[in-house]
Order: sequence, then structure tokens, then C-alpha cells
Amino acid sequence: MTKPIHVEVVYATPTQQLLLSLNLIPPITLEQAIVQSGILAQCPEIDLTQNKVGIFSKISQLDQILRDNDRVEIYRDLIADPKTARKKRAAQKDED
Repeated sequence: MTKPIHVEVVYATPTQQLLLSLNLIPPITLEQAIVQSGILAQCPEIDLTQNKVGIFSKISQLDQILRDNDRVEIYRDLIADPKTARKKRAAQKDED
């Protein structure tokens, strides 16, 4: 019998962060882990044909085979460019 692997599936919105810990039987793909986590039911805005996904901040494909202790991340589009937002905050501080 194959030993289960531990995987975390994470997703963040502006108002909440979800971290789901799973023990899964390998081999398992990134997509299978997301589906089995139940996160798609909790966050219907996630569309795996549109949202990028990754493992430990590295963009990955849905068919990527997971290893023990991988952290699967589901990314959402940014509302604002981080560099532009920082410049705007810095300019506001200079005015104050």
C-alpha cells in the first residue's frame, strides 16, 4: 500500500485566506489535489481554466505530480500593479 503524502491547498481573497491540509494517496496531480480539497465549492470564483496555480510560489501546470509537503497555491488576478500602488502610497506620504 502506498503511503499518503501531506499537501496544503491555499487561496486568498482580499478578505480571507483559506489553507486546507490534506493527506492524499500518490501519484496525485495539482489539479486532483485542488478538486479533492473541496476549495472549488467554497470559492466558486476560482476557474482553473483562468486562474494560475503554483507550488511554493512557482507557476506550475495542473498536471504536475505533487510531492510530500507541497503547498499548492491558487492565484487570483491583482487589482492593481504592486509597483504602482507603492509609488502612490509613497507620494501620499510625501504630501502629508
